Amino acid sequence: VIKPETTIRCYNGFYVGNVKRGCHCGGGIRNMNSGIYESCNAYFAGTFRKIYDKYATTDEGMDVWEKHIKSFGLGNYLGYDLPTGRPGRIPSKSYYDRVYGDNRWSSSFIISNAIGQGEVAATPIQLANMTAAIANRGYFYTPHLIKKIAGEPVEISNFTERKYTTIDPQHFEPIVTGMANVYKKGTAKWLRIPGIDIAGKTGTVENFILLDGVKTQLTDHSVFVAFAPVNNPKIALAVYIENGYYGARYAGHIASLLIEKYLNGEITRKDLEKRMLEKTLEHEYAKPYSGEEFKINEYVW
Repeated sequence: VIKPETTIRCYNGFYVGNVKRGCHCGGGIRNMNSGIYESCNAYFAGTFRKIYDKYATTDEGMDVWEKHIKSFGLGNYLGYDLPTGRPGRIPSKSYYDRVYGDNRWSSSFIISNAIGQGEVAATPIQLANMTAAIANRGYFYTPHLIKKIAGEPVEISNFTERKYTTIDPQHFEPIVTGMANVYKKGTAKWLRIPGIDIAGKTGTVENFILLDGVKTQLTDHSVFVAFAPVNNPKIALAVYIENGYYGARYAGHIASLLIEKYLNGEITRKDLEKRMLEKTLEHEYAKPYSGEEFKINEYVW
């Protein structure tokens, strides 16, 4: 479908028919590396389209996309040792056939899936597990809490056997490079930890609720996934902050603190730790219930 050097132009967004969808990366020519570290919506949308363009029918393209995405543990229960959870949703062709009718939809109808929006839904643990699969260059272990009982290791095959994705391991290195550059020169360059090479990806999730029966947009959710070290990784995580706005704002800061504490045993950036511990988003949560007009996605701390 693409190679690392394949380029896609960002026009400060991308077009679906005559409708422009926005992008905040600054625009320009993007390849796989810059598309990832600049978090370019147009690059991911263009790549998504190319998947479908490769096949004779939309159904074929959808089957391939769904197969690969689900191999990362998305769209189904992970089988971990907690009594609760949700499967998330990776939509299939039958899903869209019910919505639009058989053979009455194309990739342009579902382009929001390219950036994890649209009909795609995932839980935080699924995002962390997906990140672990990337860190391992193609496999993961089912997440679980119980490691030992009465000092004896828990030997449950579901937790000890590798689950392989459908992606060849060689194709992960360009992705890892792009995620590492998120910290070196991309959307999380202010979140670097001295002595630790981290790979990560910012995320911004649109947030809508029904308010008095009216669909109302609130401040976006802040999402960040990361693993470290880049080589021989020890930790993979996902941080999700409701109404936190863009990914590098709160989720990215918290992720970097968690990684530093886990790998180094202590946090050296005490000012950042204090800021995160004392920060509250109660004013965001109160906005829709204030009875007054309110702004969303404000660049304020």
